[in-house]
Amino acid sequence: MAAKSLKVAVQMDPMETVNINGDSTFVLMLEAQARGHQLWHYLVEDLTYDQGQVRTRARPVTVRREEGNHFTFGDEQTINLKEDIDVILMRQDPPFDMAYITATHLLDLVHPETLVVNNPTEVRNAPEKLFVTQFLDLMPPTMITRNEDEVKAFREKHGEIIVKPLYGNGGAGVFHLRENDSNLGSLMEMFLGLNREPVMVQKFLPDVVGGDKRIVLIDGEPAGAVNRIPAKGEIRSNLVAGGEAAKSVLTEREQEICARLGPELKKRGLIFVGIDVIGDWLTEINVTSPTGLQSINAFDGVKLEADIWKAIEGKVS
Repeated sequence: MAAKSLKVAVQMDPMETVNINGDSTFVLMLEAQARGHQLWHYLVEDLTYDQGQVRTRARPVTVRREEGNHFTFGDEQTINLKEDIDVILMRQDPPFDMAYITATHLLDLVHPETLVVNNPTEVRNAPEKLFVTQFLDLMPPTMITRNEDEVKAFREKHGEIIVKPLYGNGGAGVFHLRENDSNLGSLMEMFLGLNREPVMVQKFLPDVVGGDKRIVLIDGEPAGAVNRIPAKGEIRSNLVAGGEAAKSVLTEREQEICARLGPELKKRGLIFVGIDVIGDWLTEINVTSPTGLQSINAFDGVKLEADIWKAIEGKVS
């Protein structure tokens, strides 16, 4: 039990959509409740700015690990996020679009008086596939561009490549192109027609067949890892894309990567972060709505959500 009962608002997706056996937000809510904290649930579209105040329509919620009966709402009420709430968990899923960015600006107005996890300024400044570019020596050869000729030159230099949307998530829109693949032009045409954003292009890492490791860092310290092995015939290892979870421990190289990232994450107020590593290379730093808690808990016999709440409580106190 925490020394002080906190009022916690969870900005997330609809409770009805939660997978209680895999969702990290769900176990964070269970743990908060077990520690005596009060929970409210709201959707990002419920946020309102009015004359310097940020408020939302929210409902008190209790959660339980019962399939098909995992939550109960109280009556909807209007809450002032700076005056009525101690902690906000910003846990809505990407895409990291203008709606997501707008939400970070609104939450900037209440943080740090109300602690937002993760720090909304740094979430905005550290989108997963861009933040990683600040650690050049840790990442595989990478290009960010909208220019098809640049992508062709990159492939000529590096051979097989991965092309993916810069702000995608869950493995959606990830393509593996071999050296003689004739689909590059059509693929770039499709990407460029969808939006005005560049794409990310990376050298293909054959080590992905052995897995894409998710490592969770809590307040800058590595707390656990799970390997995600692609399904046969796939290069996407995301669990939502059919990848299989497997027990894992950190290699010496992965410990080195965490040691490099840790102080920067802590300094930025990024309390719950999930990084992705393939072979010896860091590919993404996930700060928006990281996942992986339940898988790591199951394999390692730990309770990472408790460690996250200890970090949060320490900062609030």
